[in-house]
Amino acid sequence: MTLFDVYSLYDIAPVSGRGSYVYTADGTEYLDLYGGHAVISIGHAHPRYVKSISDQVGRLGFYSNSVVNPLQEELAHRLGEVAGYPDFSLFMCNSGAEANENALKLASFTTRRKRVLAIGKAFHGRTSGAVAITDNPKIRSPFNDASNVDFIPLNDSRAAAELLGTREYAAVIVEGIQGVAGIHLPADEFLHDLRRLCDETGTMLILDEIQSGYGRTGRFFAHQYSGVRPDMITCAKGIANGFPCAALLIAPHIPAQKGMLGTTFGGNHLACAAALAVLDVIESEHLVENAARVGQYLMERLRAMPKVSDVRGRGLMIGFEVEGRTGADLRRNLLFNHHIFTGGAGEKTVRLLPALNLTLTQADLLLDALAAEIG
Repeated sequence: MTLFDVYSLYDIAPVSGRGSYVYTADGTEYLDLYGGHAVISIGHAHPRYVKSISDQVGRLGFYSNSVVNPLQEELAHRLGEVAGYPDFSLFMCNSGAEANENALKLASFTTRRKRVLAIGKAFHGRTSGAVAITDNPKIRSPFNDASNVDFIPLNDSRAAAELLGTREYAAVIVEGIQGVAGIHLPADEFLHDLRRLCDETGTMLILDEIQSGYGRTGRFFAHQYSGVRPDMITCAKGIANGFPCAALLIAPHIPAQKGMLGTTFGGNHLACAAALAVLDVIESEHLVENAARVGQYLMERLRAMPKVSDVRGRGLMIGFEVEGRTGADLRRNLLFNHHIFTGGAGEKTVRLLPALNLTLTQADLLLDALAAEIG
């Protein structure tokens, strides 16, 4: 049997990691500024994280959601306090796509409506419902085509008002920052308009913070820069630093009903132990503040570089472009010539999603490598 050929792979096989570095079997070191698609929030093999998971698997690795799990209750309380949503409820699952699917389902159950409004160039996951609200024909098969989903351009309040005014929509879903699309920010005014329109039309406002959440942008959630309070928030990626885990945060006015949502593996004991360790490290090491500080430093210096044409983002969620270079070419040169992992988005954008404990010294390694590549 062979692997199904779906990924374009770099010919590198990391076997270990520490902090913001990964290592191949021969000991070659790479600076990881991509964090496995924004998943590595507190660094590779953080000692506190390793101990939490190791201790938990020695006690109880898994039991189903048919019994009380005190770790889930602890996580719900801790996450609510740290994130600034202590009155919300928590539903746990395994992936960002699942979190978005459950948010859509809950919105439809609550409003008894079918339609969903999504944003152009959005990415919300690869399961059927998540693909339907993802504006990317490359991953949407005929099976995923949904007639009950409409797309509007990012920051187009007029288009949102026209469609939501029909009062046919269960939900509008928007990313805290569009990641796959190339690091594009929703304007604060746009988010305020969506909140007002949802209130006026009985529509649920869902914030997809799967990539932009968990301190990455210098706030716990990116939408908190605007002051908008959504009806639901989805998060995954950095929530458990690589252990499969995701969550749906639900406003108190949305009623629960037994049997409405469910999961086999979601919120299992190991996932909760991992997620609690992440919150411990984020708080004790002040990683949200560090993301804001190091991210600002990086963006200021990137903008000062002569051939860097555009720098977008907040905190340690950064996209930039370089005149005359494709993103793939630049990333491969950074990766292979300077031993730095970066990501991409579209044809030209280089995407940075490092661990939140990235240091200024490590940020300088990228800046020096980029200067060497582009002059």
